[in-house]
Amino acid sequence: MKVAALYDIHGNLPALNAVLNELKKIQPDLIVVGGDIVSGPMPRQTLERLIQLEYQIHYIRGNCDREVVMAFDNIPLRSDMSAKGSELTHWVADQLTHSQRDFLSTLPEHIKIYIDGLGDFLFCHATPSSDEEIFTPITSQERLRNLFNNIESEIIVCGHTHIQFKKHVGSKHILNAGSVGMPFADSPGADWLLITSDGYEFKRTMYDTQAASQLIRANGGPQADEFVEKNVLTVPPINKSIEMLELMAKNQ
Repeated sequence: MKVAALYDIHGNLPALNAVLNELKKIQPDLIVVGGDIVSGPMPRQTLERLIQLEYQIHYIRGNCDREVVMAFDNIPLRSDMSAKGSELTHWVADQLTHSQRDFLSTLPEHIKIYIDGLGDFLFCHATPSSDEEIFTPITSQERLRNLFNNIESEIIVCGHTHIQFKKHVGSKHILNAGSVGMPFADSPGADWLLITSDGYEFKRTMYDTQAASQLIRANGGPQADEFVEKNVLTVPPINKSIEMLELMAKNQ
């Protein structure tokens, strides 16, 4: 059995298309889309692309998907959201159709899948109990135990922090799939996770970032230029991103 875990696409359609082209060769039995699907420069087109696929796909709701539905429904967003975050969330909501809003609103927070040879996997967006809780490659074992000790599944797949890494806490294995559309990494690309009966592999798919930048800019929308400069042509480096995320985690 082959499972492709695609997390944190963030409306980056060119990055998604590059991964899907690679999956044509791999032919996975299942794709898990791990949340934060649309919050980015090409939201409507990204969701349309996924829904049209003929693969078997399971979806999980991310925190940004939840916030987009709130904006669509004119529900106030959290008070500490930045002005840029609020602007983007409302713009993304305005791009979606009502059926797309309904699709996002019904997504589960986590799913369990049995993979032959490996056992039960729990797929969640951030942690099993929260779609926005932060942990990183340097998070302490004590905190990890608090987050994952009551989970029955031995293998947990998550995303949210946009960094590919693995952690062990007790007998449990925690895999962060990284981000297809906004990776925190050493170089540009689209990050995802491939799971087979033999194990797992962190994957990076390269794509034409210049062509992607042109397409994203042509689509318009707020912060399109900034998205291109910070997430397509270049990406946030891992070490600085970990420092930022750890500070955010302390304030949660």
